[in-house]
Amino acid sequence: MKFCTNFPMFSIIACLMCGVICSVLGKKAARCLTYGLLAFLIALSGGVLAYALKIDGEFIYRMGHFGAPFGNELRAGVLEGVLAIFFSVIMFFSVLAGEKHIDQDVEENKINLYYTLICLMMSSLLALTYTNDIFTAYVFVEINTITAAGLVAVMGNGRAYFSSAKYMIMSLLGSGLLLIGITLLYDVTGHLLLSDIKEAVATIAIKEYAEPFTIIIALITIGLSIKSALFPFHSWLPDAHTASTISSSAILSSLVLKAYIVLLIKVYYRAIGWDIVLETGVNDIIFVFGILAMIFGSIFAIAQKDVKRMTAYSSVAQIGYIFMGIGIGNAAGVMAAVFHIFAHGATKSMIFTSLGGIKEVSEHSTKLDKITGAGYRNKVAGVSFAVGAFSMVGIPFFPGFVSKLNFASAAAEAGSTKMIVILVALAISTILNCLYFFRALIALYTPIKKGALQNVEIRETEKPAFKYVAAMACLIAINLFAGTFSDMIMSLISKGLSMFS
Repeated sequence: MKFCTNFPMFSIIACLMCGVICSVLGKKAARCLTYGLLAFLIALSGGVLAYALKIDGEFIYRMGHFGAPFGNELRAGVLEGVLAIFFSVIMFFSVLAGEKHIDQDVEENKINLYYTLICLMMSSLLALTYTNDIFTAYVFVEINTITAAGLVAVMGNGRAYFSSAKYMIMSLLGSGLLLIGITLLYDVTGHLLLSDIKEAVATIAIKEYAEPFTIIIALITIGLSIKSALFPFHSWLPDAHTASTISSSAILSSLVLKAYIVLLIKVYYRAIGWDIVLETGVNDIIFVFGILAMIFGSIFAIAQKDVKRMTAYSSVAQIGYIFMGIGIGNAAGVMAAVFHIFAHGATKSMIFTSLGGIKEVSEHSTKLDKITGAGYRNKVAGVSFAVGAFSMVGIPFFPGFVSKLNFASAAAEAGSTKMIVILVALAISTILNCLYFFRALIALYTPIKKGALQNVEIRETEKPAFKYVAAMACLIAINLFAGTFSDMIMSLISKGLSMFS
């Protein structure tokens, strides 16, 4: 069983190797290799989680068996195992559901390069999950940035190139601030391993270094907030989603944004220490911006006439939920934020991929005036969108409801002022969510006269592809599982966060 300690490194290396191989393969071979890789990663991640549960703790993999400062470390426990499974599963179904659109939207001779980007993206997601070295994390943050920009630009038109460039500029601004923060942290502590940094921080008189630590935490937080599209650093996100193919939108919203938040939590807990973060008051600042994101992201979503762009602004609001949870400043808030990473990731991947099926039966458009009755023409896509909408609104038995319940419970422990602000913000955000998601649902299920839409490629008698149906069914099942068995997931999150400390 100890062989499982090699699985984190096997996962990352396998992704990098498959990325290289996909670049020289044909379309079908690259696709099969990518699916095989993702299935392999799910198995390895399951092994990591099982081993962490068996030893009831974490384990460290030292590359080359060299310790610091000459070696590098991967560190895995319960939360890392759950995150790795989540990233691999959502990536698998996002690509599977969007396979037809990848073939339609990407030039024939570049499809293998799309799968190369998927493999490299998975390597960065897993490395950010497992690494115990803050500079290695920065390297894979940049790999994540470049591959994400490539996934936006792969459509190959002017709009895609513009959106990709805009994403790259904003993301590199965040990367620069992150690198400055890491440099200052290394200057103060003399270490790059997260655990060694924390030991060094414990020996420093924090009162004498209050200003440097505040600056360091602020730079790292702002840098990763920009990359996570936290309001008001969100302007690149709607354009990136609108210009992307369906799979790329699902991956950007469900996985890419979450990986940066996971890294931020690791830095807070493992490198600096949660108590010190609270002393600087940075959590109060991200709490305010989280609340603003919840409200303004939803207001911007209401103003959209394109459902795909509306869903992108909804992601801005949902990222606000996560930062609000972290900003509450207690363990319950962070647990609620981590659960919402899973809830939002599982839901938004389903919503974006459902829009692919809706688009096919709505004159290749996701505008509100074009999708009328699309829920009848593509029943799988319509039901999937409805399930996602119910979750985001907060209907019981769906993960979005559990998230809001968790945030409300965390608010009760946060003191009267924060509690009132959180509960009011949750109420306002929920009402706004209802307005724009139910407006889209009403359009999807408003009957229209036969022949009212022209040039519809998929008629009522034509069934969606089996792969699409299977992927959407699995995503629906994941959402129902997360909403029904949330206690089990929260138990794993609680155990994993206790190991983070």
